[in-house]
Amino acid sequence: MMLVSRKGTFVSLLSFVLFAGLIGKSSASLGDHLPDFRECVEICKTENCNDGESIIPFHLRLMLWTCPAECDYTCQHIVTDRRVARDPPMITPVVQFHGKWPFRRILGMQEPFSVLFSILNFLAHWYGMGRIREIIPAWHSLRKYYIAFGYCGLACWTFSTIFHTRDFAVTEKLDYFGAGANVMYGLYLAVIRILRLDQEEPAHKPTLRRLLTASCILLYTMHVCYLSFWSWDYTYNMIANIVIGMISNVLWVGFSVSRYQKQGNNKPWTLWPALIVAWIMLAMSLELLDFAPWHELIDAHSLWHLGTVIPTLWWYLYLVKDVQDDVAGDRLKA
Repeated sequence: MMLVSRKGTFVSLLSFVLFAGLIGKSSASLGDHLPDFRECVEICKTENCNDGESIIPFHLRLMLWTCPAECDYTCQHIVTDRRVARDPPMITPVVQFHGKWPFRRILGMQEPFSVLFSILNFLAHWYGMGRIREIIPAWHSLRKYYIAFGYCGLACWTFSTIFHTRDFAVTEKLDYFGAGANVMYGLYLAVIRILRLDQEEPAHKPTLRRLLTASCILLYTMHVCYLSFWSWDYTYNMIANIVIGMISNVLWVGFSVSRYQKQGNNKPWTLWPALIVAWIMLAMSLELLDFAPWHELIDAHSLWHLGTVIPTLWWYLYLVKDVQDDVAGDRLKA
């Protein structure tokens, strides 16, 4: 997950995450237990699923939709439409099925706008990495850490796109593990940059860097093992990510405000990390709303994904600016 200089170690860790993603349990929601939903699914499967998958359009089969899954999807909307038509939503609210709202799929994608906004985040990281490669000199010690941040972002949003396209146990786990890796690397990068552990001098910095790398890899591995082999605990996963994320945010805000107080008159961009963190926190607050999807398409989670696109682009602008300032300072010293 974290920055690992040796290719073999990275490949081994990625293989472990993929293997762990194959192990899991399913979860249930209120909608799963509705008698009319269960009856609908059973009738649908009895009447339609005896002759294989021939009744499913080809483009849906390409997206791995099966006859039982098609019955489940159709019955979710039949039951939801009946409940909403019978009573106002405030009396008979829209309920979740299998831990998710009943979204209206597009081209076989279960959550089309979460897919779209995940792709936008992927492109933001892709563009940012291009700027880093283009502007930051290859010899600069921070460059590889910033590029590694980009790769973590690409992996995170790739898994998010796949998961929101089709929700399976393995895609859910990869989405959660990718997000966890991204959060942990954010903490790793914060410590590396703030303490300048990218440098080789003085002599204690490489030792601290190796200790930090090993600690982050160990924590992430333990996190994945707990979720995979002990308990797939959504609450624990959320708390773990919030704690690590908040530590990172506090570090960046403190670092940013401190620099701004010292150099703000000449370098107002030093406050950018604090502003970016504030933006991210506001976007994250959308998750607390968790409302039923608007027109069965856009929910709070998808809007949270949309809300991270601009701060991601802004963050790469800061990383480039940070290194340019560092290079200019070295030239002045010389």
